[in-house]
Amino acid sequence: MSPPPLRADAARNRERVLAVAQEAIDAGDASLALNEIARRAGVGVGTVYRHFPTRQALLEAVADEPLDRLLEQARLAEAQDDPLTGLARLVRAAVVVETGNAGVAEVLAAPYVADAATEAKKTELFAAAGRVLERARAGGAVRPDLDVGDIQRLVCGIGYAARLGDGDRDERADRYTEMLIAGMRP
Repeated sequence: MSPPPLRADAARNRERVLAVAQEAIDAGDASLALNEIARRAGVGVGTVYRHFPTRQALLEAVADEPLDRLLEQARLAEAQDDPLTGLARLVRAAVVVETGNAGVAEVLAAPYVADAATEAKKTELFAAAGRVLERARAGGAVRPDLDVGDIQRLVCGIGYAARLGDGDRDERADRYTEMLIAGMRP
């Protein structure tokens, strides 16, 4: 059973808190101190805690939509006929999501979650990524010693590197992704 819909003012406050948290992450501050988020959003601290009882809950809420996009790309990668094409699709999607929302990497790497729905998405994503990678390994398309953890860490590194410096970060992300995919081949 889903919770009752929020009152209009409560929904606006929740969205404002999420927007401020996203702005903080985009600016490189993933600390998400709930008191500071409340101040920046112009709401009371109690309002933030009512919607997001912990920093992890807020981080997961900010990462929810990008995580959904990544999960959809993982499903599409599984459906690809060519295993290397599927893996490349998944890696590119992960880099795009990581470059656009640094909080996603933290949610994926966290040893615990605040929301059962996030846990279910993480489980499905890692299982799909494992199947995509296994097909590519079985077909000889990638190094036999490559594992999902390797890809996860490398994607995080690419996302971080693409966000650094001036210029077009999407262009850097594409270039670094191509290098990663070339390096995964045997």
